[in-house]
Amino acid sequence: MGWWQVNADTLAGSRFVLSPLAETFACLQLLHRGTPAHPGEQAWLRDHLPGYRARLAADPVTALLVRAGLGRSWIADFLTPTPRSPETFEEGVARVRSARPDEARANLRISLAGPLPAALDRDDLPARAAGLLSHVWTETVRPDWDRRRRVLEADVVARTAQVSRGGWAAALDTLRPGRTRWLGDNRLQVNLHEYPPREISGAELLFVPVTPKTGWVSWEEPDRYAVIYACAGALADPGGTPVPASLGALLGTARAGVLVRLGSPLSTSQLVAVTGQGLGSVGRHLRVLLDAGLVERRRAGRSVLYSRTAAGQVLVDAVEARNRAGTRRS
Repeated sequence: MGWWQVNADTLAGSRFVLSPLAETFACLQLLHRGTPAHPGEQAWLRDHLPGYRARLAADPVTALLVRAGLGRSWIADFLTPTPRSPETFEEGVARVRSARPDEARANLRISLAGPLPAALDRDDLPARAAGLLSHVWTETVRPDWDRRRRVLEADVVARTAQVSRGGWAAALDTLRPGRTRWLGDNRLQVNLHEYPPREISGAELLFVPVTPKTGWVSWEEPDRYAVIYACAGALADPGGTPVPASLGALLGTARAGVLVRLGSPLSTSQLVAVTGQGLGSVGRHLRVLLDAGLVERRRAGRSVLYSRTAAGQVLVDAVEARNRAGTRRS
């Protein structure tokens, strides 16, 4: 396993940050994989995978570059510069474009774990990679960036609350389950690769959420290190919890949407992210649901988390059971 030596001051000074470039690279990985992790990704792939594949079909060199750069177990470093905050997508992709050609080829040999194909022995690889990332950003990420940003911000709220409740060890263990883990003795496991440990005490340590179900690590020695991880649970698939029509008729569709998404505790900002409703609307719905005894709230560090009460759970379960019975009869 790969692990980093992190002293207490470095961990205490670590930060959660958002990165449009990291989000775009994660979407590139999803397009390359072509296999959804949940219904939200399935719908997104249905909309964007044909255009992505058509672009690569028209540019076989870049298609080969993507296959080589994503590798089997290691990503070519020049494709994933360590996130900085604040940084726009344009600023981030400019760092991909400015990578040295010889460095890019060396990174690809590592990701391939073998020799470089003759077609990739050229100097325009960074420019090609930046061009493809710009295409993915423009066509598939930027049109939806406002919603994605709300989801990412909500995840940061949840992780920060988790740190407040259980400390950094609990939060780190859940970033990338099975890969990240606090080992004790100032050691942070970051992946399953058998690489020598890195001493990063005194460096800037960043944690960066992305919405696709993926993750990786990156660094700019000796100053900056980052763990990129996938949002979890309902945040990762905001469209994955349908609102039963009968419950919507009873409570109103928007208010019912809040109730059905509270099967696990969420903060107000997280509800804004997963429902797409405004902060004021979510607040009004929560007040009504609280007064009706259908939801409850509790404080977790600096956050207030809402969840369904037993009465709220009975209501949602009854509606879902009635819908299932109606489906069987039909």
